[in-house]
Amino acid sequence: MDARFLGIAELAEVPPVAVVVDVMRAFTVAAWAFAQGAEKIVLAESPEEALALKARHPDWIALKDGAPTPGFDAVNSPGLLRSVDLGGRTVVQKTTAGTVGALAVKDASLVLCASFVVAEATARLLRGRGCDSVTFVVTGENGQADEDLACAQYIARRTTGDGTDAAEFLRRARRSRAAAELTQGVRRGVHPDDVALCLELDRFPFAMAAAPEDSLMVLRPCAAP
Repeated sequence: MDARFLGIAELAEVPPVAVVVDVMRAFTVAAWAFAQGAEKIVLAESPEEALALKARHPDWIALKDGAPTPGFDAVNSPGLLRSVDLGGRTVVQKTTAGTVGALAVKDASLVLCASFVVAEATARLLRGRGCDSVTFVVTGENGQADEDLACAQYIARRTTGDGTDAAEFLRRARRSRAAAELTQGVRRGVHPDDVALCLELDRFPFAMAAAPEDSLMVLRPCAAP
């Protein structure tokens, strides 16, 4: 498999297959939302679009990065979301990097959103589809976030072989700038367990695929082969 690792700004063209990686915290949160029963996640272009969707669908759950904000129901924290019952609900998610990356490749034939908690399921899906070329979109820090790059590289290795040890990849993520900022309280809307939850390898058995639905980019869980 030909694997490329690009930041959002480096996407000169739409790749046929894209895996958008945001470990801390967008696509860890998304996986937790599905585990808590969410039916689908709408990826919003902006906070304004998220609030407009919420206004049109009052039963939808809107969440974003940062501190609690009027109009939004939740923040982008797996530690805070894991106690919320989302059975059958639609979540609208807007984050600084993850949702931006997914929307940047919305015209790809296959868009997967990933983090460590769904790494193996994502690799299995790529293997099952026989993907010859995959672009991994490293969303954080303009493509320099080591937790996202480590996760992307780990998934790429797992896609092509079964003998990859996750320890060094998880160690890099644990030592990343994002992990330090979450631990030190630099970022708002944080639970003390967020970093640990973001580093739970293969916590969930599903992958997550995004595709256009009624002019919106919608993320859904999907079973890996």
